[in-house]
Amino acid sequence: MAIPIPPELVRALRQHLKRFGTAEDGRLFRASQGGRIRSTEYTAVWQRAREKALTPAELASSLAAVPYSLRHAIVSLWIKAGVDPVEVARRAGHSVAVLYRFYAKVLHGTQTRANALIEQELGGRGRPPPPKSWPATGPYALVSAGI
Repeated sequence: MAIPIPPELVRALRQHLKRFGTAEDGRLFRASQGGRIRSTEYTAVWQRAREKALTPAELASSLAAVPYSLRHAIVSLWIKAGVDPVEVARRAGHSVAVLYRFYAKVLHGTQTRANALIEQELGGRGRPPPPKSWPATGPYALVSAGI
């Protein structure tokens, strides 16, 4: 399955390939002495990267404690950016049900944005008129009055 990536990442990967090429077996990344990268190698590099990129308080926290944290971060970013959940799930390699089970908390507080999107889709007309069959009293009257 091919996963589309943003043009910025395509440029970065092309630069990496131009500079470093691939391993004999075709791998994009390889250990300093060749072959597969062992967890002990990338863990040490990861910790040094955290030290350079994070504040002392962030470094003391579990923020980006392991490289796998980046997966959660990018999926969360895609959701927050408004990427269609079906596409997010496809790119992440799991079902929409799994996406919502693990990432629903990312959607908390997005009601204002959701309302703006709905309003935009309605063409700025506001609420659609209620069906004529709705009673003119009770909660339906509030909807009819635009409340």
